[in-house]
Amino acid sequence: MGAKLALEVRQVSKTYRERGKPGVKAVDSISFGVGQNEVVGLLGPNGAGKTTIIKCILGLMRPDSGEILVFGEDVEAHYPRILQKMSAVLEGSRNLYWRLTVWENVRFFSGLSGISSRENQEYFRYLIRLFSLKDKQDVEVRKLSQGMKQKTSVVCALARRTPLIFLDEPTLGLDVETSLELRHVLRQLAQEEQRTIVVSSHDMDVIQDICQRVIILSSGQVIVNDKVSHLMQLFGTKAYRISLVGNLPRELEETLTTHFSSLSVATNDIGVEIRINLSEPHEIYLLMDTLRDAGAIIDEISHEDVDLEKVFLEVVRRERNGHATGYSL
Repeated sequence: MGAKLALEVRQVSKTYRERGKPGVKAVDSISFGVGQNEVVGLLGPNGAGKTTIIKCILGLMRPDSGEILVFGEDVEAHYPRILQKMSAVLEGSRNLYWRLTVWENVRFFSGLSGISSRENQEYFRYLIRLFSLKDKQDVEVRKLSQGMKQKTSVVCALARRTPLIFLDEPTLGLDVETSLELRHVLRQLAQEEQRTIVVSSHDMDVIQDICQRVIILSSGQVIVNDKVSHLMQLFGTKAYRISLVGNLPRELEETLTTHFSSLSVATNDIGVEIRINLSEPHEIYLLMDTLRDAGAIIDEISHEDVDLEKVFLEVVRRERNGHATGYSL
């Protein structure tokens, strides 16, 4: 099984320590794998441990315990040679040399990995065209827009031709049009070149658009490891939108809040709209009985459209409230 994995993280822990202060455990016995040619999203709220685990994988930080294997080789034992199999975009355009042109940056960073610019010149030009940077390839990076700087960073990572790529917030600071363009290109490259890509982002549209599977971290631990399609299907069957005629009595709202932790109430033209995510399918009967006993008049009830952002927020909310997520990790 290990031979088929591009990345394997085994029981990795990392604690940050300052003299005279208690340590902060950023990563707590994390384990997960990423298959070859797979595109995986790494999600989590701020402080969940995403950046820490990525830096440990890249050898920028040494974990306190555990193992990290890249294509079956231990990262610590084979560092720095193992870096020839990995490339990354961390903190966006800060990875670039701003007084070099786009073309010069691509040649420089690929050269660090031993990639000949002469032999790979056509591929470099292909990437530059693909990311709509052809007209800017001879312009110094410092003179580019934020979106073009970000795309140049991704091109430099891809130009190294490594089989494993990490993209940390690849669409950070981009406008909607540029973000859509970048997502389209990444999806195309993942299909055409069959590279393994790990994407860490707070932009759920990016993850939903290009990733097959998501790993969600919270408090330094993996709380979900599942296919995007399965998560969407699972939560889509439990999310409801209910329109009530008239106002919602305070007593009824308090009763609903007591029984259903995931609840939002908003007024509309005819009365009140309730959005609710049920923990278990049978809770729909309790919901209907509660509304009927209170004399509420239902105008409309429907399944709510669910996106990955709503799934993520619900999963993290349950974990923080001490509820089991109900997923196979």
